[in-house]
Amino acid sequence: DGQQYSCNGSTVRHYEENYCENLSIMDLKKILPTDGPPVEEVLKYVEKYKNEIIVIKYGGNVFIDRKIFDNFIKDLSVLSKLGLQVVVVHGGGPRIKRELSKQNIESKFIRGLRVTDKKIINVVETVLIDFNEDIVNSLKKIGSQAASLHTKKDNVIEIIPEQEELGFVGIPNKINTETIFKKLKNNIIPIISPLGLGENKQTYNINGDHAAGAVAKSLKSRRLLLMTNVEGVLNREKKLISEINSSKIIEMIEDKTITEGMIPKINTCLDAVKNDVTAVGIIDGRKPRSVLFELFSDKGSGTLIRK
Repeated sequence: DGQQYSCNGSTVRHYEENYCENLSIMDLKKILPTDGPPVEEVLKYVEKYKNEIIVIKYGGNVFIDRKIFDNFIKDLSVLSKLGLQVVVVHGGGPRIKRELSKQNIESKFIRGLRVTDKKIINVVETVLIDFNEDIVNSLKKIGSQAASLHTKKDNVIEIIPEQEELGFVGIPNKINTETIFKKLKNNIIPIISPLGLGENKQTYNINGDHAAGAVAKSLKSRRLLLMTNVEGVLNREKKLISEINSSKIIEMIEDKTITEGMIPKINTCLDAVKNDVTAVGIIDGRKPRSVLFELFSDKGSGTLIRK
């Protein structure tokens, strides 16, 4: 509305609910990295996302590089300090592959999907829980509170088996949102492994994107961000599309502009926006501050998919 207010010696523009009561430009400058979005834009979008839930899927080959991992941890900490309610669902494919190889465990595949027997699910669970705790401990080291949610502690995903022949691979059937909301209410970032429990408390592995989509839908999140190792959705000329709606993206699948590897990810996005998630962003996790630019800048940093 154009009014000016003074907060802690800084003057900031008054937005809808006068967010400067909590954050001044000086405060923002202390919190934000120098290579992040401009302070003025951040102020505008912090207001937009206040009281909203953001679900971030951190996966693909993105997190093998420790530098990229550390950047992501810093960005999460910034979101937390800005007062956003953030939920993280992580993947773990490359780490699982590395561990199975180390233990000389051979994987069988049916139609490109790994058959997960008793031996493999034990390795998968151990690897994913270790990675989960790595994220939680890394956040705690830089002063942000986080909590592990997985099959051994505060499990939030109940599954139904995907196909019997695949073994212990599940599809999310029910999300325990109460546990997640409780953490958020206490300013704790929930870190969720893509694992779930079936009958007799048996552990099942879940596709990371499916797990993130199910969590985002259950929480009715404002955004689901899928961090991956591609730039986003590209057109026929291989140029990044910054924003697109569902019907246009379906056309791109039909005319084969979007092909095999990207289709399952896109289907997760379409399912999410059809089921109470306002929009989904596919963003390049290899780029520094990609989460901050996607949420807090006019330009964004990947492809935003709306209904």
